Amino acid sequence: MAEISQFHPGQIVSLDHNNSHLYGEIVQVVEERNLCWVRPLFLEILEDNISEISDLSASKFLVDVRLTSDLLYPIKMFRPALDTEIIPWLNRLETQDYSTENIQQARQQLHQFIFEVWQTYSQQSSNNQDY
Repeated sequence: MAEISQFHPGQIVSLDHNNSHLYGEIVQVVEERNLCWVRPLFLEILEDNISEISDLSASKFLVDVRLTSDLLYPIKMFRPALDTEIIPWLNRLETQDYSTENIQQARQQLHQFIFEVWQTYSQQSSNNQDY
């Protein structure tokens, strides 16, 4: 669980769920509500059959979500991202195609990810467990 003082604007954080990681930049920490306003950068999706693939880098898929909506989420759902996690992806972000079709697809993939995160979070909250 993240402590509020641990986060600051401009910091890159990760929201992890199953085999996927949403990386985003903190815009603001709303301490009185224990919330974090985050601007999504990219979604890293790891394939389900990762154990069958010998080259792990080939099993990762990057979705550029910079042109999607910001998020306001409980701070405890985030963790600080390591430089070694995000630096390899930054060059690939600059070569992304910004066609209308790709932007719509990115929005759909982010929406699906967020839907799955909230389903899990809601279930765990109703069972009085920490996420």
